[in-house]
Amino acid sequence: MTVTHAVDRSERVSTGPVVARALRLLEAFSDDRPTLTLSEISRRSGVPLSTAHRLVAELETWGAVERDTNGRYQVGLRLWEVGALAPRGPGLRERALPYLEDLCAVTRENVQLAVREDDEIVFVERLAGTRAVGVLTRVGGRWAMTATGVGLVLLAHAPAAVVERVLEGPFTRHTPYTLTDPVRVREMLAAIRTRGYAVSERQITDDATSVAAPIRDASGEIVAALSVVAHHGNPPVSVLAPLVRTSAAGVSHALAAGRRRRTH
Repeated sequence: MTVTHAVDRSERVSTGPVVARALRLLEAFSDDRPTLTLSEISRRSGVPLSTAHRLVAELETWGAVERDTNGRYQVGLRLWEVGALAPRGPGLRERALPYLEDLCAVTRENVQLAVREDDEIVFVERLAGTRAVGVLTRVGGRWAMTATGVGLVLLAHAPAAVVERVLEGPFTRHTPYTLTDPVRVREMLAAIRTRGYAVSERQITDDATSVAAPIRDASGEIVAALSVVAHHGNPPVSVLAPLVRTSAAGVSHALAAGRRRRTH
């Protein structure tokens, strides 16, 4: 009995609790590696192969992972179905989508919706316009808060502890125009709070500018941000900013109206 307990404790110390290990297996999948072999999952997650074999089998039975036609593992539909229940994802998206579609139709540019998750942003919707500039973002993708318009909006209104952590860096330089000076970022955040919208010029790609505005819930708390990503300089920020702010206000109103209906 003593030996068994010692082995159990040793396994927990070396590999962590079962749930944590299962989550590490799922985290092995990424944008550039959406399908993996069992050995690749084990190596990328740091979970021993024998343990990975057992946990992946359980995840496959539940539907969190599935195999493609080549026998490689990929994220399963069941996991997407559960994720769709997240209130900051589809619930927000459902109320925001009509405004995003209108904004996309008017500007014919990329329109994006994002929320803050810890010290990063997660995109929950993206629409591509007919004259849209190329972008690197995708639904479900994570980005640093200082590099995008929606990220700057959410950082400007984030708790002070979050702001300080983000400003400690490091900053990934995507283009020569990417902000990497925490002093300049701090000044930009103050300007965003004053004027009510953010402008991220050529920070992700050198031919695009993002204009973003905050979305508030019924209590007035900023819960998301939306943006237009357009060709740099065309149309100008002075044209895009009022459109973006009006759309964000419309989503905020829709969220508040939805809250009032639920409480009556």
